[in-house]
Amino acid sequence: MKIPTVGVAVVLLFSALAAAQAPARTPSAGGSELQAVLSAMDRASDGFKTAQADFSWDQYTRVVDTHDYQKGTIYFRRAGKGLQMSARVTDPAAKYVLYTDSKVEVYEPKIDQVTRYDTGKNKADFETFLSIGFGGSGRDLEKSFDVSYGGKETIDGVVTERLELTPRTQKGRNVFSHITLWIDPARGVSLQQKLEEGSGDYRLARYSNIRINGKLADVFKLPTTGKTRYINPQG
Repeated sequence: MKIPTVGVAVVLLFSALAAAQAPARTPSAGGSELQAVLSAMDRASDGFKTAQADFSWDQYTRVVDTHDYQKGTIYFRRAGKGLQMSARVTDPAAKYVLYTDSKVEVYEPKIDQVTRYDTGKNKADFETFLSIGFGGSGRDLEKSFDVSYGGKETIDGVVTERLELTPRTQKGRNVFSHITLWIDPARGVSLQQKLEEGSGDYRLARYSNIRINGKLADVFKLPTTGKTRYINPQG
């Protein structure tokens, strides 16, 4: 199960990884180049506390050949052994997404409504997926994906290292058949992510103005009102 599309590329339940035991780990392809990138991600993960970045998200739907574009700011914070995330969509319409205490909440100010999803027993898998490229380690990446090295590519003037990921279980591939990360090796974070589905749909996320381990404002709460309506599609 995954959260229905809310136009937020990073907010979905990758619980298919929890639904099946991963097969025995096979060596990743790419030799020393790949290992250098994964090591950079390990170092970044070990010292990770917070991250903030501006984003632009493109949700492409193949059957109708349409793109849904959104822009805003995203925040991550390590909380004990867990992870918190807050996203503020500013364009084309205001929307807030918050992940704390095992719950994803989507607030739409226009209708003054919060939709809640509980990750439940899939919390660890969800956080592993959520942290890909922002606080996630190379070690954890190889636990859930077959990883290969795709070469160097310049993104916004930065020479990145491209990683190609394939989920290691069939149920995982039913969610996303392939994921591409463009990693800034100097900081161990991703400047771009592409998540592809077997249907031909994809989610492309680009990040800029990235700040690591800076002080964050009080962004891990929703700006609800006294009349906000709360719904839970999971029942």
